[in-house]
Amino acid sequence: MFRVVLILAASLLALLPAHAQQRVRVVASFSILGDFVRNVGGDRVDIATLVGPGGDVHVYTPSPTDAKKVADAKLLVVNGLGLEGWLPRLVQSSGSKATVVTATKGITPRDADGDDAHAGGGHAHDHGDGHADPHAWQSVANAKTYVGNIRDALIAADPAGEAAYRTNATAYLAKLDALDREVRDLAAKIPETKRKVISTHDAFGYFAAAYRIVFIAPQGVSTESEASARDVAKIITQIRKDKVPAVFLENVTDPRLMQRISAETGAKIGGTLYSDSLTPENGDAPTYIDMVRHNIRTLTGALSG
Repeated sequence: MFRVVLILAASLLALLPAHAQQRVRVVASFSILGDFVRNVGGDRVDIATLVGPGGDVHVYTPSPTDAKKVADAKLLVVNGLGLEGWLPRLVQSSGSKATVVTATKGITPRDADGDDAHAGGGHAHDHGDGHADPHAWQSVANAKTYVGNIRDALIAADPAGEAAYRTNATAYLAKLDALDREVRDLAAKIPETKRKVISTHDAFGYFAAAYRIVFIAPQGVSTESEASARDVAKIITQIRKDKVPAVFLENVTDPRLMQRISAETGAKIGGTLYSDSLTPENGDAPTYIDMVRHNIRTLTGALSG
């Protein structure tokens, strides 16, 4: 009887597709990367995310559970550009042998301390990796580079799944192309004189450069340090001088700073923008595409009138 059970079990396993028997364990550092991996990997990957929906990757403190996730992973997908300052210590303490995939490989980083910061309206701030702005995903063109890097890493880790990864990536890249066109079309509807936005921290420099909307932020590219009184005073003066119509909250920052600036200047609060994190499934931005679409529609709605 026992032998019959073993034979039946073996037969059932043989009928299962290969990816159901051995999925690639992937850990992504935060929710946006997790969404990219999920779209490319499909059902061939087992994806875990360290900083989940609503979390702030800038100030995250890893847990023992995170160390276990990293230790068990075959691939560890990170943003790079100094975003995950806490990650090297986590990898070392976990003893992980995972291949580290830097999703921003090949992207020219925006210099948060140089001319690009001023072109995008940014407030300069050293993020710990030279002076690079790590928020490269805010440009949809850059997101396509993320996807290409993740696709290639998955193929290297799981050659048997190459066809699936290429098919998934191609389909997702087509969606990103459509998203990029949508953002450009909506941005074009914002009058030139109203293309100035106040956001909490400098997370939208790549978006600003790609879609010609100026973002001004009292905090730098990291949320680790608070805006100084001098920075806030300069922002208030600039809003009054340039007649900036709206300020925007962010999902990973304390709303009180923007509420104070709004009260002191009369600029309306135009809504909440999603910068460094997705939302849970029932939120406004459970996926990257949802996030970008929500942001441009929120901006258009507040600035086009």
